[in-house]
Amino acid sequence: MEITRVFDLLPQYKKKFIPKDDVLAGKENGSWVKYSIDQYIEIADNVSYGLLALGVQKGDKIATISNNRPEWNFIDMGALQIGAVHVPIYPTISEGDYKFILNHAEVKYVFVSGKELFRKIEPILPDVPSVKGIYSFTPMENISPLSELLELGKNNPVSDKLTAIKASIQPDENATLIYTSGTTGNPKGVMLSHTNMVSNFVAVAPIFPLDDTCRALSYLPLCHVFERIDIYTYHYLGLSIYYAENIGTIAENIRELKPEIFCTVPRLLEKVYDKIIAKGIKLKGIKRSLFFWAVNLGLKYELDGANGWWYERKLCLANKLIFSKWREALGGNLRVIVCGGAALQSRLARIYTAANIPVLEGYGLTETSPIISVNKLDKGYRKFGTVGPALNGVRVKIADDGEILCMGPNVMKGYFKDQQLTQESIDQDGWFHTGDIGILDEGKFVKITGRKKEIFKTSFGKYISPQPIENKFQESSFIDSLIVLGENQKYAAALIVPAFDNLKSWCSIKGIKYTSNSEMISNPTVKKRFQEEVNKYNKFFGDTEKIKKFDLLDHEWSIESGELTANLKVKRRLICEKYNEKIGNIFDIPEIPC
Repeated sequence: MEITRVFDLLPQYKKKFIPKDDVLAGKENGSWVKYSIDQYIEIADNVSYGLLALGVQKGDKIATISNNRPEWNFIDMGALQIGAVHVPIYPTISEGDYKFILNHAEVKYVFVSGKELFRKIEPILPDVPSVKGIYSFTPMENISPLSELLELGKNNPVSDKLTAIKASIQPDENATLIYTSGTTGNPKGVMLSHTNMVSNFVAVAPIFPLDDTCRALSYLPLCHVFERIDIYTYHYLGLSIYYAENIGTIAENIRELKPEIFCTVPRLLEKVYDKIIAKGIKLKGIKRSLFFWAVNLGLKYELDGANGWWYERKLCLANKLIFSKWREALGGNLRVIVCGGAALQSRLARIYTAANIPVLEGYGLTETSPIISVNKLDKGYRKFGTVGPALNGVRVKIADDGEILCMGPNVMKGYFKDQQLTQESIDQDGWFHTGDIGILDEGKFVKITGRKKEIFKTSFGKYISPQPIENKFQESSFIDSLIVLGENQKYAAALIVPAFDNLKSWCSIKGIKYTSNSEMISNPTVKKRFQEEVNKYNKFFGDTEKIKKFDLLDHEWSIESGELTANLKVKRRLICEKYNEKIGNIFDIPEIPC
């Protein structure tokens, strides 16, 4: 059957794939709770019946604020089947953002995962008059449980009405409203239709070497369109989906489930690599030598046997002796890892691929449903350091000023209640302006070189794109994060967040005593070591782009402390304001205008 609306995935799954009891699975009280496709369809239909009994109509907004769990899918499909618009909201945003989104979207009903998230919105509910009711996935006092809505649906089955509503829903109708976690100002509501999302997962599906015997582990937030489209793709391919318990159990869940695929952001791959290297450092004698021989070999990997037969023979040996243990730590069954959301260091793509753990890096935005381009496993369709060729059906071109433009069925309907911003983002010819700067390497591979709004000019009139510099410096095992600064200044500088685990190990080896992170980074020997790292990576850049001065921070950036958005992007303006005094000291001026 043809898939034209998102909810068409459920009957297609039932008709096309082998019966299984784990189409969806989530952990409760230490045990996996699994759902077959028949259970999935029954619960989604009861959600639809329940919402209809409550008076929900086409176009009404239904919000979810939840961690990844099967209930999220039940609400998603149940709402979409009756033409309601699903508004998934990050569990980690501020009280002010919750208030804005719920009011701006005029949400009718809210579904929360439990007590903790309800407490985050409870204070602002009196100021959101559109909300008629709240349901919780887990039982809590004074809030209706999801089971109550399901019981309402069971007692009011209107299958003929539901069938008629589903038939009336057109592919170009708005299916979801996703609020982007902007780095400044209020979030923007991105309207995506069924066509937008369906076109994306149908085009992505053939890239993955998977079938209906495979398992996927999901841990990225379902409220972000990246993981959401991944989930729809898994449905389209007949995979079983297991939701990680939380961010801290990912490694354990991978070892237990042995999935064939998971999607991630570069930060996780960086941390996994750093932990592997840290273990290698602790090895002794021949084991240590073999370990780093394999690592150095992997870092030189080129696709399609370009390094020659002798390199490939050595790599085969390295895979048997060393990299097989890496694969085992990741479950042993991985066929592919999909990476997006930020730039992946090409050295990581090389070494994971050398270890027979293929990493496919892609690129897109919420406004493009989200995938614009992605590397593929096919020969000639993958290149390290790029985000791959444009997805089938999607067109990409580079504007005169270097901005990446995109056109295709994946491009959003527009920004909710903001026609002016929509017209600024999608030009008269239908090209969406991504705001990213890039090139088409070899005429087809999209390569991002910066963010248009982040490029700044020094007082000498030289333009600097901070992103490539930051990406390169983050290859250092001593650097967790950094931000490059220098607008209207004589030189480029940086605020650096150390990789504290590695730094502490180094301090232990060097016999450096400290009682706090602040004392540690103030140590002259530590400062000298970071200067050596800065000098090392400065060699990759021209004189204008070199980091002339830097300062170290005594804590990591996080969503909770405000420096990162909900999808782990740096809030540059907020960091500039928060660390204004430090930045002023770097440039020897009292205050930096933000």
